[in-house]
Amino acid sequence: MAMGGQNNNRGAMSEINVTPLVDVMLVLLVIFMVTAPMMQQGVQVNLPKADTKAMTPAEEAVVVSVDKSGKIFIDKDEVPAGDLRQRLSIMFASRAKKEVFLKADAGVPYGEVVRTMADIKGAGIERLGMVTEPAGK
Repeated sequence: MAMGGQNNNRGAMSEINVTPLVDVMLVLLVIFMVTAPMMQQGVQVNLPKADTKAMTPAEEAVVVSVDKSGKIFIDKDEVPAGDLRQRLSIMFASRAKKEVFLKADAGVPYGEVVRTMADIKGAGIERLGMVTEPAGK
């Protein structure tokens, strides 16, 4: 008979208790499931529809450019700053798609770009796209 609660048959326990490990993993899983949607970042853009037709030559994209010296161009033709609104109004009077892309040199003052954008919008242009270069270039 064993005395004093001593049991010589009892050895070291060799099983790993995985219950706390499973509990921690489940808590981490729940945390990541809740926080993952919050970490998505992006910019809202108006994507073109997939069923669009190719541009006809009469409906080609119009690009307004502002170079370093502040000169304004419609495609490759230089336009005096005061005539931009009138020229665009005439160009887009018969067009169904009133869309212009604006390219401005990085050295152009912000106020000049905003004035150009105001002239473009004032000409009745419905959509104005900004052309940029990728950050890596």
